[in-house]
Amino acid sequence: MRLSLPATTITGLVAFCLTACASSMPPPSSRMSAGDAEALYTKRYRQYATGETGLAAYDTLAPLPGVRKWHPLPAGRSIPQAALAKARDYAAANNSSAFMVWHRGRLVEQSYFGGVRDDTPIISKSLSKPLAVIAVGRAIAKGHIASLDQPMADFITEWRGTPRAAITIRQVLGMRSGLLPQGVASDPADILNRAYLHPYHDRIIIDEYPLVDTPGSRYEYSNANGELIAPLIERATGKPFADWIAREVLAPIGARGGQIWMNRAGGTPHSGCCALMPAETYLRLGILLARDGVWEGRRLLPNGFVRAMTTPTEQNPHAGLGVYIGSPYAEWRGPANPDVTFGRSFHSAPYAAPDLFLFDGNTNQVVYIVPSRQLVILRTGERPPTKPVWDNAMLPNILLHALGADDQAGASGK
Repeated sequence: MRLSLPATTITGLVAFCLTACASSMPPPSSRMSAGDAEALYTKRYRQYATGETGLAAYDTLAPLPGVRKWHPLPAGRSIPQAALAKARDYAAANNSSAFMVWHRGRLVEQSYFGGVRDDTPIISKSLSKPLAVIAVGRAIAKGHIASLDQPMADFITEWRGTPRAAITIRQVLGMRSGLLPQGVASDPADILNRAYLHPYHDRIIIDEYPLVDTPGSRYEYSNANGELIAPLIERATGKPFADWIAREVLAPIGARGGQIWMNRAGGTPHSGCCALMPAETYLRLGILLARDGVWEGRRLLPNGFVRAMTTPTEQNPHAGLGVYIGSPYAEWRGPANPDVTFGRSFHSAPYAAPDLFLFDGNTNQVVYIVPSRQLVILRTGERPPTKPVWDNAMLPNILLHALGADDQAGASGK
């Protein structure tokens, strides 16, 4: 069943929140008055509307610690240098900030561009979404969450007794919650803008964000799904989201941390975007998944969790939980519903490994993961030029073709 709310209803909900939502806000020391919150929202919206996005718009950053003593990944040479050079040149020609390749336990390529270094924080955009999914996996492994099919309302208790009570954690992670799809809105009162920029964006999403589809019935990309993970983790574990990420995800894989955008000082961090960490940290997240959630012999994610992440649904054959599935081939596809043409990326050919899956963030920030080859490829940076069009299959296929059929999966990937 397709549910819909008219624009007047959404506007009414927003107007109601200006007077009523303040009473439902938690009382931390960082609590803002309703007037101050709206003033900060208005400032952010004006910046956003004039194109000031990314780091310039991250007005409230908090530490996101990583491992205490960082050690680089072991280096090696197992891919033909000519192929690496060809792939490196493609990355360099397309506004990249970093290009990295890990193969069978060794870092075989590490290039940075435009003044970026190995410790430079990368504006992650939606690379933060698989990070949040991994955080949920750790919460399941530690016993704080029962399963992916547990109702969100067990933790987001405000949803009990409402249609949202049917939403499961799996549906939120897989963009099948039924919540309003992502879109472009020019009205500062629009819920899409408030759910991203408001200093109480978590309350906006929990209390006001419209349910427009029956949960589980339809795939629709929405940042609101990703932003729900921070309150889910905080309520399930009793730990601040940034602390949970730092202690349970980054430190165990030896990754550097950085900073994360907060909705306000001392408030709730964004979990659907906006972690600032070095490119190598995102590479390590890919390595963790390439190894089925095991790092140096220690299982960090539950058995079967990576398989769940990489299992598509009938609503979208290319979408898993925070990741995208390489097969079946589609020349143009993106993160939105398959019927939506906006935001698609070009693929000149099928991916040369049937088990490839990937992180795919805005501006074609990608981490390609091929478990059968123990291969992880990262490209971060700004949006590539429009001509010639960015080919989302180019980097992995250059390297997979160079490895050839003789590169069979190793027993451990070490």
